[in-house]
Amino acid sequence: MTAAAKKQQVVDTTCSSLLHELELIWDEVGESDAARDTMLLQLEQECLEVYRRKVDQANKTRASLHQALADSEAELARLCSALGDGVFISPAEIRAGTLKEQLGAIAPQLEQLHQKKEDRTKQFMEVKSQIRKISGEISGSSQNGDAESFSPSDEPDLSLRRLEDYQAQLQSLLKEKSDRLHKVLDCINAVHNLCAVLGLDFFKMVTEVHPSLDESGSNQPKSISNDTLNRLAHTIQSLQEEKRRRLQKLQGLGSALLDLWNLMDTPSEEQHLFQSVTRSIGAADSDVVAPNALAYDIIEEAEVEVERLERLKASKMKELVLKKRIELEEICRNSHMEPDASTAQDVTNAFIDSGGKDLYICNTAIKIVSISRMFEILSGMNCW
Repeated sequence: MTAAAKKQQVVDTTCSSLLHELELIWDEVGESDAARDTMLLQLEQECLEVYRRKVDQANKTRASLHQALADSEAELARLCSALGDGVFISPAEIRAGTLKEQLGAIAPQLEQLHQKKEDRTKQFMEVKSQIRKISGEISGSSQNGDAESFSPSDEPDLSLRRLEDYQAQLQSLLKEKSDRLHKVLDCINAVHNLCAVLGLDFFKMVTEVHPSLDESGSNQPKSISNDTLNRLAHTIQSLQEEKRRRLQKLQGLGSALLDLWNLMDTPSEEQHLFQSVTRSIGAADSDVVAPNALAYDIIEEAEVEVERLERLKASKMKELVLKKRIELEEICRNSHMEPDASTAQDVTNAFIDSGGKDLYICNTAIKIVSISRMFEILSGMNCW
C-alpha cells in the first residue's frame, strides 16, 4: 500500500468514526430523518467547498511554478545571449522531473551566470571608464571616466569578443596617449632649452600654455590635448624667431665691437669681457645653446659698450680733426691762403656727431695733403 493510500484510509476511518458518532448524537437527541438529510447535505457541500478551494490553490501554485520556470528559462536565455562565449544551457537539462525539481535544477545555473555577468560587467566598467578618461584627455574635455556612470543596460553585449574589442580600443588609446605625452615632454624640453638661452622664465612660459605643464611637483597629469600641442608648437616657433632675432642683433653688435676694437687698439683685457658676444659672429641658431647666451642683459651690455666706444671714437676723431685743422691753418697762413670753410671746427664736429665720421676724415685728410703738397711746391719755386 502506498503512502497516499494509507493516508486516504486514515482519513476514511476518521470520517466514518465522526459520522457514526454524529448519528449516535442524533439518535439521542431525536433528530428527524429530514433534518439528518439536510445536515448531511450541508456537510457534503462544505467538504466540497474545502476541496474546491484546495484545488484552486493548487492550480495557482502550479501556474506560479510554471511562470517562475518560464521566467527563469527566459532569464537564462538572456544571460546566455549577453555573455556569449559558448555559454548554452540545453532545455533538456532543465525539463526533467517535477516543476519544483526543474526550478531547483535551474537555480544554481542562474546564480552562476549572474555571478559571471557581474564579474564581466566590472571588467566592462573598468575598460570603458579608462577609454572615456583617456578620450577626454586627448580631446581636452572634462570627462573623468567615472566607472559608476556605466550601466549594464548600456552594453547588452557582454561577450568576451566584445570585451576584447574594447580592450583593443583601450590599448590603441594608451599608445596614442603615450605618443602624445612623449611629444608634449619633447616640446616642454624644447621650450626649457630656448628659455634658458634667452634668459626667460620657463615656468611662466609653460603655465601660460597649460597649468598642468608646470613641473614644480604638481600631481596633476599633463595635458595632451590637440590644443595644448598646438599652443606648445606656437610657443616654440615664437621662441625660435626671438632667438634668431636676438642672435642677429648680437652678431651685429659683435661685428661692431671688433671694428671698434681694431680702430681704437682696445686692450685685450677689455675685449675679454665681451668674448661671448664676438664668438656669436657666424654662429648658427643651433650652435647657440649656452644658458643666458642671448639674454637681454647680455645684449644690453653689448649695446652700452658699443655706444661707449662710438662716443670714444667720435671724441678721438674730433681731436684728430682739430689737430689736422690747426696744421691746415698754419699751412694756409704760410701760403697766404684762406682755410676751407668746410673744415671749420664747428662744421667738422657737427658732421662727426651726425654719423659721417669716416667720410669726413677722408675728405679732410685729402684736403690737408693737397694743400701741404701745394705749399711744398710753392716753397720750392720761391727758393729756385
